[in-house]
Amino acid sequence: MKIGIIVGSQRVKSQSRKVAGVVQALLTEMDKGTQFFTLDLAEKPLPFWDEGVWTGDAVWKKIWGPIAEELKSCDGFVVIAPEYHGMAPAALKNFFLLAGKEEIGHKPGLIVAVSAARGGSYPVAELRLSSYKNSRLVWLPDHVIVRNAETVLNGSQATGEEDQFTRGRLQYCLKLLVEYSKALGQVRGSGVVDFKNHPNGM
Repeated sequence: MKIGIIVGSQRVKSQSRKVAGVVQALLTEMDKGTQFFTLDLAEKPLPFWDEGVWTGDAVWKKIWGPIAEELKSCDGFVVIAPEYHGMAPAALKNFFLLAGKEEIGHKPGLIVAVSAARGGSYPVAELRLSSYKNSRLVWLPDHVIVRNAETVLNGSQATGEEDQFTRGRLQYCLKLLVEYSKALGQVRGSGVVDFKNHPNGM
């Protein structure tokens, strides 16, 4: 199994990147054979979408082509979304303009929101509302909000009640993601998916 981890923060040394490391460690504990593709949008920022994506512009083929191939090889995704002014970051929304049905369609996605304080719900609502229509990404019904991010998920052991709760919730949702990844692989392989006649959502 291969899991894609999309780090949506636009800050290089971010709490979102820390959470990504914890996600990978937990998934590795579950199955040491799990492979990963991590796209950190701060370390590897993507240009904003333009029509060259549709026309096959050589610049976009060079920038997006290798990423698209990695995404196609993934079975499921963890999307880490920090809350910026009550929104998902622009870089993450731009990612969903670029990642289409061929790359992420009918694959499960787990939203992991990150907040420096007690927020984090707005990026969850925003991603559930606006990111799946044409990409056909299937969001898990469950999600995780990492609150007070600087004080949790530091080191290998929980340091308090909130840290313990966050780790437990994260482990539970990652187990769900693994099972959804297996199940939706059967859907994609069934022959029912028809992007030719139904290329866009409604």
